[in-house]
Amino acid sequence: MTDQSIAGRAAIVGLGATEFSKNSGRTELRLAMEATLAALADAGIDPADVDGFSSYSVDKVPEYEIARLLGCREVRFFSQVPHGGGAACAPIMHAAMAVATGMANTVVVYRSLNERSWYRFGSGSYGFGDTPIFDNVNYGWYMPHGFHTPAAWVGMFARRYMHAYGATSEDFGRVAVAARDFAATNPEAFFYQKPITLEEHQASRWICEPLHLLDCCQESDGAVAMVITRRDRARDLTDHPVVIKAGAQGMAEGQQSMTSFYRKEITGLPELGVVARTLYGQSGLSPEAIQTAVLYDHFTPFVLPQLEEFGFAPRGEAKEFVRAGHHARGGRLPINTHGGQIGEAYIHGMNGVAEAVRQVRGTAVNQVESVENVLVTAGTGVPTSGLILGSE
Repeated sequence: MTDQSIAGRAAIVGLGATEFSKNSGRTELRLAMEATLAALADAGIDPADVDGFSSYSVDKVPEYEIARLLGCREVRFFSQVPHGGGAACAPIMHAAMAVATGMANTVVVYRSLNERSWYRFGSGSYGFGDTPIFDNVNYGWYMPHGFHTPAAWVGMFARRYMHAYGATSEDFGRVAVAARDFAATNPEAFFYQKPITLEEHQASRWICEPLHLLDCCQESDGAVAMVITRRDRARDLTDHPVVIKAGAQGMAEGQQSMTSFYRKEITGLPELGVVARTLYGQSGLSPEAIQTAVLYDHFTPFVLPQLEEFGFAPRGEAKEFVRAGHHARGGRLPINTHGGQIGEAYIHGMNGVAEAVRQVRGTAVNQVESVENVLVTAGTGVPTSGLILGSE
């Protein structure tokens, strides 16, 4: 580890979350405060001592208001990472950088959504014509051709992947079935006690071919928060600090937001390849050192190329990985043991980071044996991020 690396220099010491629902009945600010206070209580830290915050875009909860309500005395660091779900891991990386460099001592990372009861990310009606900023103008080139929703954008990549590598809708369904199996035994999951079969997946209605309804994540209300501090201080706060062994962000050639259709190949996720190389290089770990992973599952087709980008399967062979059940309960690399965004809730990926924390702590409801390192990824199809969290 060089002096410039963040590897192993910060740890997560507090975790808090609200319930996950379709109608919280509270503001996003209140949800954020509930999760943040729970995380600080878990860490045993006075709210007034928080001096840093990090979250990510498509967020309506300003850090200054949380700071005011917490009674923070001095806030010395705050950041908001762009690109929505692609930023799900980046705030933890930013927090680690802040505490490792002395910019802050105690950083709260949070995500709060009323994404079902207040507004919907995938509605296909965004008012782009009224706000001609760059992203909106860019999407204007795609929408006349039917690319109105995230499902349509992902469907383009999925169809090409199927054509190139022989993957099938059933392979995507195997990802959904495994996620719902984990959710069925997770009391915090919206789909608790509601597993599905592959036949049910195949019978679910089309959203945008080749995506069925059960290939798509939920829309959820809820909040998750975490507390990050220096590793040496973490040992004084908890017997089980969750060490941030590596953190990375990534963009790749030809990158756009969900519409990188003009690359030479659209069967992979090269931005996650950037993240993978950075995480493994920073931590000194390899795919064989990972016991379980939380892979961003807003849509099932993108789980397969993630397995390939991170070296768990050769290019084009992730379909064999899921056909063998390596991703499922009892498999070689169980993924999304909380149920993922398909089965637990869609808190824009932050609930996935929370599951990684629980796996390292040994408190997950679907605990994997002898966990030392957990890989977490963020949103796919956009500039993205990732983490490796582990035990001391």
